[in-house]
Amino acid sequence: MTSQTLEVIKTTTHKPKPDPEALGFGKYFTDHMLLIDYHSDKGWYHPRIVPYEPLTLDPAAMVFHYGQTVFEGLKAYKDHDENVRLFRPEENMKRLNRSNERLSIPTLDEKETLSYIKELVRLEKDWIPTSTGKSLYIRPFVINTEASLSVAPSKTYTFLVILSPVGSYYSEGIDPVSIFVEDFYTRAAPGGTGYAKTAGNYSAAYKAQERAVEHQRSQVLWLDGLEKKYVEEVGSMNVFFKIDGEIHTPEINGTILEGVTRKSVIELLRSWDLPVHERRIAMDDLIQAHQNGTLEEAFGTGTAAVISPIGILDYKGKEYTINNNKTGDISNRLHNAITGIQTGRLEDPFGWTTVL
Repeated sequence: MTSQTLEVIKTTTHKPKPDPEALGFGKYFTDHMLLIDYHSDKGWYHPRIVPYEPLTLDPAAMVFHYGQTVFEGLKAYKDHDENVRLFRPEENMKRLNRSNERLSIPTLDEKETLSYIKELVRLEKDWIPTSTGKSLYIRPFVINTEASLSVAPSKTYTFLVILSPVGSYYSEGIDPVSIFVEDFYTRAAPGGTGYAKTAGNYSAAYKAQERAVEHQRSQVLWLDGLEKKYVEEVGSMNVFFKIDGEIHTPEINGTILEGVTRKSVIELLRSWDLPVHERRIAMDDLIQAHQNGTLEEAFGTGTAAVISPIGILDYKGKEYTINNNKTGDISNRLHNAITGIQTGRLEDPFGWTTVL
């Protein structure tokens, strides 16, 4: 995609802004959205910001039938000076293109596309909530739009970005959650789409989440798809364990999504001179560490929650409580550091934030 002029068509009818104390997640959407079209004869073309409105697609559009689609998720924040901040957006663009490549979708020019996203966020900056824990969620995604039932990559696509003001993931602090270890359903397998953010990965997880709810647990801990022995992800988050003073997280192996928050956590921990190991983690080893008292802390990491402490693991009918079901020191420290950098409350020694 060569550099192209961004067309901006502003709405003449502004939506009422929602109550900032009742935002939830992904329930409200701003006045405008970004679109870029693709055709195999032209490449990516016609970048434009237009009023938010429904899409018109042919019922035979292949996205409905074969799920050739990918998405991303990141947030915009306002600091105490009302400056708008993005957190490591370049990493999201890199991951979007990794997902595109896996789904046989043409890649986008990362720098150019990010410049368009920044313009959209600038236009909608008044939608960014300012109270603690709230932000503007940014959802880029690509859909296959060709009207055909042929089982093949499309000749046409549309890239879109929509924005949603969202509330705090936690209503009262960062309290530990209880986790059901899923030993039947599989999230991803070697050679599959586990490392891509594509729609089917998420809807295919619903059944396991239903099982977790039946067991009165908040989320699912996924095991590997071959042996059902090794830890992979928790819900839609990456997962970390503190064992005998050192931090362990599953290695990136093609079945695990490479989270931006995961990467930031690893870099932060190492900057604090805390040992971090990216490796295969057997569930049996976690149980052994719990039994000998060295499993000190566990937490998930992701865009929505940032840090989600884990207080209980439910595995094969047995309950294993971690850190007395309390939020650990590392979880608290990481949460405070990352949210502080994201919002400008703390210094950013890593150059992670982009100020618009």
